[in-house]
Amino acid sequence: MNNRPCNRWCSLVIAFAAMAAVNAEAQTAAAEFSRQVWLSPGIYARHFNRDKNLRDGNPGLGVEVALARDHALMAGTFINSNDARTRYGAYEWRPLHWQWGGVDVGAGIIVSAFDGYPNYRNGGWFLAPLPVVSFEGKRFGVNLSVIPTLENRLDGAVAVQFKLRVW
Repeated sequence: MNNRPCNRWCSLVIAFAAMAAVNAEAQTAAAEFSRQVWLSPGIYARHFNRDKNLRDGNPGLGVEVALARDHALMAGTFINSNDARTRYGAYEWRPLHWQWGGVDVGAGIIVSAFDGYPNYRNGGWFLAPLPVVSFEGKRFGVNLSVIPTLENRLDGAVAVQFKLRVW
């Protein structure tokens, strides 16, 4: 289930993330923070191995609750790249922050627990620390992560998670 029409779009998203990380200026003063709630319709995963016919579009429902500027909790479910149901819970720590063109950019790590991957622990739960770069406007945002390839267990990808702020 390759999504070939997304090739150019995914390249633009990755290029945007790289430019932001290189060109962003450090924020001089911490802005006042109020809790935020974001909803996500799933995850788009651009797999490194394009020959495996893996699902790129992974529909589902996720929620991210930012408790403080650097700390958030995440939970959700989606249909993974192997066409199986995955559930996840995560803690997100983003200690690096920039402002770039009116967009809040943050970088850090997500420590996640996932299930549902048939080649990894027979679909059971496992922990996965993942790097994250987030781009957040007033209402819309995106989280970018890199999922490593674990031979015969997990297929690597660049993961894109769109999100809508609802509170």
